This record gives sequence, C-alpha cells and structure tokens, in this order.
Amino acid sequence: MNSAHAVGDAASGSDGRVARMKELVRVLTEAAGAYYGEDREIIPNIEYDRMYDELAKLEAETGIALAGSPTRRVGYEPASGLDKEAHAAPMLSLDKTKDPATLAEWLADKDGLLSWKLDGLTIALTYRGGELVKAVTRGDGTVGEVVTNNAKTFSNVPLRIPYADELLLRGEAVIRYSDFEKINDGIEDVDAKYKNPRNLASGSVRQLDPAVTASRRVRFYAFALVAPLDDFRTRADQMEFLAAQGFETIEYRKVNASTIGDEVKRFAGSAARCDLPSDGLVLVFDDVAYGESLGRTAKFPRDAIAFKWADELADTTLRLIEWSASRTGLINPIAVFDPVHIEGSTVSRASVHNISIMEELALGIGDSIRVYKANMIIPQIAENLTRSGTERPPASCPVCGTGTELQGTGGVRTLHCPNPDCPAKKLKSFGHFVGRSAMNIEGLSESTLEKFIAAGFIHEFADIFRLAAHRDAIVEMEGLGEKSYENLIAATTSASAKVSRVRLLNSLGIPGIGSANARLICRALGWDWDAIISASYDELVNIDGIGDVLADGYVRWWSDERNRRIAEGLRVLVTLDPDEVTDAKTPGARPSLDGLTFVVTGSLETYANRDDLKERIAGAGGKVTGSVSEKTDYLINNDIHSSSSKNRKAKHLGVKIITEKEINAMLDGQKEADEMLGGQKEADVTPDDGDAGE
Repeated sequence: MNSAHAVGDAASGSDGRVARMKELVRVLTEAAGAYYGEDREIIPNIEYDRMYDELAKLEAETGIALAGSPTRRVGYEPASGLDKEAHAAPMLSLDKTKDPATLAEWLADKDGLLSWKLDGLTIALTYRGGELVKAVTRGDGTVGEVVTNNAKTFSNVPLRIPYADELLLRGEAVIRYSDFEKINDGIEDVDAKYKNPRNLASGSVRQLDPAVTASRRVRFYAFALVAPLDDFRTRADQMEFLAAQGFETIEYRKVNASTIGDEVKRFAGSAARCDLPSDGLVLVFDDVAYGESLGRTAKFPRDAIAFKWADELADTTLRLIEWSASRTGLINPIAVFDPVHIEGSTVSRASVHNISIMEELALGIGDSIRVYKANMIIPQIAENLTRSGTERPPASCPVCGTGTELQGTGGVRTLHCPNPDCPAKKLKSFGHFVGRSAMNIEGLSESTLEKFIAAGFIHEFADIFRLAAHRDAIVEMEGLGEKSYENLIAATTSASAKVSRVRLLNSLGIPGIGSANARLICRALGWDWDAIISASYDELVNIDGIGDVLADGYVRWWSDERNRRIAEGLRVLVTLDPDEVTDAKTPGARPSLDGLTFVVTGSLETYANRDDLKERIAGAGGKVTGSVSEKTDYLINNDIHSSSSKNRKAKHLGVKIITEKEINAMLDGQKEADEMLGGQKEADVTPDDGDAGE
C-alpha cells in the first residue's frame, strides 16, 4: 500500500475520534481546574475517571496526544494570591488500576509497601537545621504554591526535628472525617456547610490567612522521603526514619505478589471505618535503588502505582428529581430512587449538584441508573443506563412559583430563583440571621419563623426587632403563648442592645461571608461600619484571605439598593459594640492574646454561650480549638477540679486550667490577672500518670 494513502486513511479514520478527544480534553481540563484550583466538583469522580480512561484509550489507538491533555498534565495550575515556587524534582501523578491482580503482576518478584491513598492536598516540606523552613503544594507538578506559614499551623506537623541537615519529604494534608463533621456541625446554615473533607482541606491549606488554616484542624501524613536518599536502602527504612523525626506516617504494609491480594482486602475492610479520607491505595517498590532505576514517563513515576477502589455499584430506578431551594436562591436537583444497599447501608437519595451534571447524565423519571458511594461514603449517580433525558429544570421556583433563571459560571450551569421575597429564601435567611454565629436570638426556631412569615409579621431582618407590635396575635399562636412571647422579646432586646460588627455582617447572609471572613473584613477596615459596608473591590482583595470571587460578590451585594436598604433599616435598630472600636484605636489598652490557644468546656455564667466567649478571645487575637493538645495554652472550665476527659488531659499535659473569671480578667486587662493565674494550685497542673493513655 502506498504510504501516502495509508496516512490519509488513518487520518480520515481518526477524525471522529479526534473530535471526541478534543471534547474530552475540554471537559476534563475544566473539571480538573475546578476540583484542584477552586476546590469544587462539577462532575462526579467516577465520571471523571471514565472519561479520562476513554481519552487515554483514544490516544493509544490514534497515536495522538493533544496539547493540554490531562493525560500529560499533573495537578492544577496555581492561580491564587500565594507565592509560587518550582519543585526541585517533579511531583508526578500515579498510574492507576482497579484490578488487584494487576498489582501482583506489577510487583512481580519484588517486595513493596502498600498504603492508603489519602484524598487531600499533597505538600512538600523542607527542613534545615532541624527547622521547618518551607512548605509548597504540588500545584501543576512543576510549580506549586508556598504555604509555609499555613503548614506551621497543621495539628501534627513538627516545627523542629532532630535531623540537622537538609531534609525534604512529601505527604498529604487532610482533614479527618470526624473533624470535618465537627466543623460542619458548627455551621447552622445548610448552604454554608462544606461539601467534603478534600475540598475543605485544599481550601484551608491554600488560605492567605494562617489563622483560618489553624481553625480547620488540618493534619499532615508523610509518605515519601525525597532527600537524603542514599542513607536508606528501603522505603520502609525511610518511613521508620520519618516516624523517628516526629512525623505521622501513612499506614502501610509490606507486601509481595502472593500477599498483596489479602492486604488489599484488609484495607478495603477497614476503609469504611477509617477516619482519614481516602480514595484508594498506593503501591511502591520497597527497594529504593530499584525504584529509582526505573525512571518515569512524562506524567507517571515507574516505581509506584495507585489502586482505586472498584466501587460497589447498584442498579436502581430513578423515581423523582426533587428541587431544593436555598437562601441564596440556588435550586439544587436531588435524585430520589428505589432504595439499594451499598457499602453497608441503604441509600435512596443522591445530590446531582447542578444542571450541568443533570444534563450530562441525561436524567429522566423512570430511568435505570447505577449508583455508588464516592470514597465509600457519599451517594452518587455513576451513570444513567437508559439516558431518556426527559427531566427539565423547573420553569418556576418550587416554593414561590416565580420564573427560574439559568446561570453559568466557569462552565457550570445552575438554577436560581430571582424572587427576593421567595419564602424559601426568607425562611433560610431569617434562620441564618437569628443563628448562634449571627445575631444569636434564642426562641426563633425555623417553625416559629415560618409562622411569623406566613402571618406577615416579618418581611425584613429589622422586623424581628418589631415583633412587640404583634403581641396579641403571637400569644394566641399554637405552640407559643405569653411566656414564649416574653422570652422572645427579651431575646431580641438583648440581641439589639450590643452587637459586634462581625455578627452583624455575618447575619446579613452575604454569599461567602461567614464569621471568619466577616472578622477579616472588620479587622482590616478598623471596625468602621461605614468603611465596612462601602469597601471597594481593591480594598477587599488586599485583605489576606479574601479572594477575587468573594470581593466581587461582596461589592455587588452592597451595590444592590434593596440589600443596602434592608441593612440600613437593621442598623438603626441595633447598637454596635463600642469595645471593638476602643480596642482598634487604642492598641495596648487591653492585653493581646496573640499566639495563645484556648479550649472552652463546661457551662458559662457571664456569656450566653460558648460562641460569645470564643468571639471575644478571637477579637483579642487568640485562637480557640475544640480539643486539648500540647499546643493548648489554657483550658477554660469553671469547674477546675472536674474529672472530665478535657481536665484530665490538660493536667496530664501541664496545660493551665482557668475559670471564666480568669479569662475575663485577661480580656479586660485587670492587673490582678497574672497574679490570679500565677496562684493556681500546683496540684491542678501536675501530670497524672494515670491519664497517660487518654
């Protein structure tokens, strides 16, 4: 055959495949950018893997690899406000398989180490003279973001180690499921809750404000020593060395071709109970020299391979798409299907996330769908077997009936209700407004708010402080009465009498502005309310921790006449806490709590709840965490002789236990504060060997 004809035939035969490859590159690149760079998911992981495998197969068939193909790229292109730095050696992705038999073939006659593949953010650490001097994210594998100050706040990373020469290592920064749930439990607004530990960990590590990172309980698990290498013959030796330096290392098992199948089963059996987010396993050759001799491809090292869990799939029938409206106006699709048993539990619902995913799956009522649990935890739709595509986004809001709007941001289409008076928006907005982290008004449950909205008592936030005008009607409402009315009025009066700017700003429900970001903005703008509500885009992006998207959304929110009118109507009914301005204008008037870490436990006497005390401590520069550790400076407990686990652990670690009166003395700058703390009985801080196992 003429070679020219052969080339022409090959080109024409691959036209359709090349077009498909271009589409796959576009979708996968967009999804990877959102996942790695913006900490959000626009297509399910299982769908990403399926499309990636399809692209790799087409590239192998055609011999063509398009520019920018994700099969040739690693990680994400750094785009945040953090400094960038090139890695001394590329931080590559791993080739993967879902077949345990492939792992045995890959090992052949060699020994290996099998460990968890943690689902967080890969970090490279550098130590010199025993001190942590640098931390850099993986980024695109060649250039990462410098997060040194953030890494120093990780819960378990050693700031100093015995090894005095230069040490380079890699590991995964993660947030444990238990900590993730505690963080979410503290967020009353459902819309503001974090979606998964991986995205929260990534966003936390890449914060511009280390204080935010510190509050997220990020942990670091070492998995590889980069330098020095010559001192260690095996990977196991490296892991033992890292553990001796004070690092927590990833759990691993030594394996060979005959034992790896059983070890994979053992890991799989404990996956559902593992507190660390994991999306599979990693197998690496134990012999360092042998592994190094294999070299690497453009994207993968040849001395390691990833094992992805073969997801337990179940076929079922889609019965309903529920449309859930939020306080921001976003309307999310939720798939309801016939119950199926997967990974040890029965599931019947799965979030579809957005309109783009719903359309990609071509969903329709009665379709046969295949579902699974992402990372064995979160129900997801893997694929739609019948793809009828008959489901359409509702033309009107399911709550108020207003015509809906489709919006597109970053290639993701979402559905919104534009009606500012939508009851769903109102109920959820008012629920957020009265919540503990906002105005903290007790007695206004969601059901009570719903009654008041239906009766026409509250239309705007300010109306909550005018409920006295409806006394006669309120006391006659079912479930309320005279006592409930009196308690409610007392709560609203107390809430309006002295309001911190942080709580007030958080209460307004500005997208992306919770307690932490509200505090950043208030502090940066000197607690000047007029400056806070009039902040420009440039002023906001210059605040560490406030990025482009937040700044743009904040300015647009305040430029809306209706929003500003509602906020101004509220402002005239509340009294701003003067102490914030006093502290800002007279530095040193009160002692700074900068660098001090506190834990609060037990009942309080002078604060409505723990959040109030935590806010005062944070306002003075201190940090409040949920558990006692070596890094805790003070445990606050009015019962210092309690036998609670926190008290016992504080005594064992030598952490001072102080009362509410004593922390108030520190906050108020009373001269006797030091004397009070210094006079604590020695018995209260003497380590107790009996608590060593706590």
